Amino acid sequence: MQIAVVLYPGMTALDAIGPYQVLGFAPGVEMRLVSHAPGPVVTDDEVLVLGATHSFADTPAPDIVLVPGGETGTEPAMRDSDLIAWLRQVHRTSRWTTSVCSGSLILAAAGILAGQPATTHWMVQSTLAELGALPQPDKRIVHTGRIATAAGVSAGIDLALWLVGEVWGRERAEIIQLYIEYDPQPPFTAGHPSTATERVRELARTEAADRTRRARPVGGAPAVWPATSR
Repeated sequence: MQIAVVLYPGMTALDAIGPYQVLGFAPGVEMRLVSHAPGPVVTDDEVLVLGATHSFADTPAPDIVLVPGGETGTEPAMRDSDLIAWLRQVHRTSRWTTSVCSGSLILAAAGILAGQPATTHWMVQSTLAELGALPQPDKRIVHTGRIATAAGVSAGIDLALWLVGEVWGRERAEIIQLYIEYDPQPPFTAGHPSTATERVRELARTEAADRTRRARPVGGAPAVWPATSR
């Protein structure tokens, strides 16, 4: 089974690496990190660099597709005609088309989420609605048909374990969960806007906007992700 994780400039590394780590332990898989061409891709902190192993052209029919999000990279990726065309093409034959965080906005830009329930990072749920999807802000994973979307960043690990359970069975998913010792016990209860205080929510929004304002524009485009946040 071929699994393609999309890389693009300004993406959030954990959106891709969390699922990559989990899915890579599934039996009989070929993991591919795909982009316009093989080579380095700079993530949204402009420090960590990931390496694409294959191009979109080299990967015409993956079984599972996963699209990460990114504070500075989502908006340019939504307007990347080559990426959008590739997503439309591979979705026709994929077993699962999936996203993490604001990666769902990219799927929506490709028309894949039109009229479909989906989720994304809590800051951009309204943008998802504007793009024609049906946001489910209280759900960490949303799946319908061959599409599955996950909430912000860390939810990608949950999505990947869920996918393993769907494709290879619960026992295999539990083996992988134990192998990576995924046993979340967060020291604080602010991981969702419903449990965070109003002050923490506002500070998080402000800091996200500050980060994207300071970031170098990706592909000549402004970093507008927080500007589309409601």
